[in-house]
Amino acid sequence: MTEPNHPAIRENKVPEPTASFWAIKILATTVGETAADLLASSLHLGTQLTSVVMAAVFLVVFVVQFRSRRYIPAVYWLTVVLISIVGTLITDNLTDGLGVPLVVSTCVFAVALIATFAVWYGVERTLSIHDIVTRRREAFYWLAVLFTFALGTAAGDLVAEQLDLGYLVSVVVFAVAIALVAVAQFVFRLGAIVAFWIAYVLTRPLGASLGDLLSQPTSDGGLGLGTIVTSLIFLAAILALVVYLTVSGRDRTPVPAAAGLDEDERVRA
Repeated sequence: MTEPNHPAIRENKVPEPTASFWAIKILATTVGETAADLLASSLHLGTQLTSVVMAAVFLVVFVVQFRSRRYIPAVYWLTVVLISIVGTLITDNLTDGLGVPLVVSTCVFAVALIATFAVWYGVERTLSIHDIVTRRREAFYWLAVLFTFALGTAAGDLVAEQLDLGYLVSVVVFAVAIALVAVAQFVFRLGAIVAFWIAYVLTRPLGASLGDLLSQPTSDGGLGLGTIVTSLIFLAAILALVVYLTVSGRDRTPVPAAAGLDEDERVRA
């Protein structure tokens, strides 16, 4: 067994999936949508230049996150916000820049995510977010997160274009879908890991729909707050929650996780 002071093993690097986790995830997803639109359209940087700038910023923050030995709320959630922007821009570049149909990008990212999970499980024998204690597991985790954002963006845009639901109805639809996943887990015993990652993907189109509802003009079905105001409101909410978690430590894994133990095994233990 690896000793606790082994250089490849650290404290769990992912917070507990509490209510605050999901709240910040949705807020970060919304910022990913509105900030990408703000930089590319409102500030006229264009999708390609915005992608280069945000990818560079993300890589800097990611190195800090990856090199840290423990979970630091501010660094972790800044990484999530930035990877959400980058994931959104990847899909936007494929769709708007290269003309890749949304159904194709949705399928490609779905296959990429499944392949990531398959390799991750094949190597580590677990997909548990309670056991992100080595650099290799963290690398798999962030690769999966990137694909969930890209997939969520493509799938959400596909649903919005095909069904033309409008922003408010889209928010309700994706919120209900997430609620059904929770029911499937707690009532029908859907595996915790499967439920977590399905919900993680679904929060992307939910947050994007919420961001569009708040930021888009009233003539287009939004509330007309604009991307700047919406982004600032959600960033302020993220900051408040991150400060609270930093002080309280309520989202930290309470005890060192047993490597190789999945969520269902942990519940039984």
